[in-house]
Amino acid sequence: MEEIFSQLALYFEYPFVRYALIVGVLISLCSSLLGVTLVLKRFSYIGDGLSHVAFGALAVATILKFDNSMFLVLPVTIICAVILLVAGQNAKINGDAAIAMISVGALAIGYLLMNLFPSSSNISGDVCTTLFGSTSILTLTQGEVWLCIVLSLVVCIFFVLFYNKIFAVTFDENFARASGTRVRLYNLIIAVIIAVIIVLAMNLVGSLLISALVIFPAISAMRVFKSFRSVTICSAILSVFCALLGILISILAGTPVGSTIVAADIVAFIAFCAVGAVRWRRS
Repeated sequence: MEEIFSQLALYFEYPFVRYALIVGVLISLCSSLLGVTLVLKRFSYIGDGLSHVAFGALAVATILKFDNSMFLVLPVTIICAVILLVAGQNAKINGDAAIAMISVGALAIGYLLMNLFPSSSNISGDVCTTLFGSTSILTLTQGEVWLCIVLSLVVCIFFVLFYNKIFAVTFDENFARASGTRVRLYNLIIAVIIAVIIVLAMNLVGSLLISALVIFPAISAMRVFKSFRSVTICSAILSVFCALLGILISILAGTPVGSTIVAADIVAFIAFCAVGAVRWRRS
């Protein structure tokens, strides 16, 4: 054990390790806060759909040689999030069908463009890094870390200030609308924040694993707690813990960061299912 701590202390001397921990904690926290809302609104799969949109936009930005791909990826992802969460509710094709169409289409177009206009000789390596976040979390710049800090603070402040409105919109939109809440506006804001989180999370776990950050902490907390507040708090704590644990294990064992974090989330879900089964059996 002492050897492990000394090895971790050695790794913490490197800035990229500290950057990875900071970004990992912040993204996991933001994902868990909005994840409870998405799961309850039955839009839990939207994270996967928007991540594929971000992958396609990133491929276009790479081909166009953008100095900062965020200027293209973020607006495109936000537009698709708005379509899915706001406009999609009144469309003929909605819900999981709309998410599936956008998800598969963006993923296929992105991969096709990367093959037609390769930016490097290692296309498979670039695709693997983008999809699974193999090394991108360990190559973060100081500017990207500060951007993540600022955006994460915005997400947390919004959630705290408008907690009651988010609660009302999550559980009963019709009642919230009848009580004077601007449901469409809050759905729009939620859609924009989700898109921001998805784009940031691509560096942490990659496009294919983003849904895990959104879904697993929320459904794990729901196995044990029932109130919206308790589930949200537990989800946030659990998500941050799994992210820290996954990053530390990946550093020590040399495993992929994103996959290790998701594996930690899966183990936590199984543990919470067992705890929940015992708790509700006794009550």
